[in-house]
Amino acid sequence: MVKVIVDSAKCNGDETCVNTCPVSVFEMKDGKSVPVRVNDCLICRACEAQCPTGAIQVIE
Repeated sequence: MVKVIVDSAKCNGDETCVNTCPVSVFEMKDGKSVPVRVNDCLICRACEAQCPTGAIQVIE
């Protein structure tokens, strides 16, 4: 089972992960990214690679 962690202290709220994720795992809440559909994650790690602040971890 995959685990997607967003460090809200590092998240700058630029929505890169929201726009990058092909299966819409992330939503913005209170200006921060929140992984809401983790079960849909394809483990492509695009969110991890594209996050400019390194706030996202995808753990298998």
